Amino acid sequence: MEIHDSKRDTYMSVKWGVMGTAEIATKVGAAIDRASNAELLAVASRSQDRAEAWANDHGVERSYSSYDALLEDSEIEAVYIPLPPSMHCEWTIKSAEAGKHVLCEKPLTVDADEALAMIDACEKNGVQLMDGVMWVHHDWPNKAKAILDSGGIGELRKVVSSFSFNWGSEIPVENIRAQKNLGGGALGDLGYYCVRAILWAFDEVPKSVIARARYLNGVDVEMSGMLLFSGDRAASFDCGYTTSSRARLEVAGAEGSLRVDPFIIPRSEEGSSFSIVTSLHDQEHHKTRPCMQEVNMIERFSHLVTSGTLDTKWPNDALETVRVCCGLAESAEFGHEVAV
Repeated sequence: MEIHDSKRDTYMSVKWGVMGTAEIATKVGAAIDRASNAELLAVASRSQDRAEAWANDHGVERSYSSYDALLEDSEIEAVYIPLPPSMHCEWTIKSAEAGKHVLCEKPLTVDADEALAMIDACEKNGVQLMDGVMWVHHDWPNKAKAILDSGGIGELRKVVSSFSFNWGSEIPVENIRAQKNLGGGALGDLGYYCVRAILWAFDEVPKSVIARARYLNGVDVEMSGMLLFSGDRAASFDCGYTTSSRARLEVAGAEGSLRVDPFIIPRSEEGSSFSIVTSLHDQEHHKTRPCMQEVNMIERFSHLVTSGTLDTKWPNDALETVRVCCGLAESAEFGHEVAV
């Protein structure tokens, strides 16, 4: 599908706006600044003071006191949306209708119908949509997937993933992650990465899911789940705010296993690594070059903007992840297996 301006020079920098001043906006804003084909032009907040302060701190030319004002800036071509999940649908659709390409922070949304509406709006308006899952843009997934696809560990049978950190003795109720009305909870915050990793490994959506969770302040602070696939294959994950920091992925095959730890935030300065294990005493270590996954993400997205062609892989991956997460949330809430 052709995007709205396919005649532009593919080497031009894409002009970006950031919709919000959340902590993650600082990380992605720095990535936009570092990217070879992107320029951070503007930031918006519901507070002019916050917008101006953020712009001054990050050397951004323009600041706006409303998200609508940012969308009215005709020079901005792409927006990054780091708002709470409950606001993703509204502002993705508004951005698409304003002709802006959309990089939306994960989770894309916590509602499958909303995800479909977001994708539909972007397609109708000829703009690219991608969710902000950074690890998939690192160099290690491509290298690891080539090994999996070539049969390097035999037939894939099992995937196990975990992502957690410990909030401590008191839940920070003021934190977005702890507020149900804003789309908080461990599944959307942490489990979303685990689910994406499982789908990445198996290259298909599970037939059904089962999950159990513990809730505080109305949100899931712990969740464990199982995803059941065709061919009697299965995957499991756990995520939450009550155990030590973990970010592990293991893909087990009939002849070996692939292990990545950590898989969410690789050690960029040293490069990343993963292991192929074929017995208790036989491990083969693979390393990738040092890179910054968030910069890779921005450069890939900006290239899509200038390429003249929409890549449906990214919204489709996001939609599948949302669908599975919605099934897991339903299973955890009502205590039964859910078909996906």
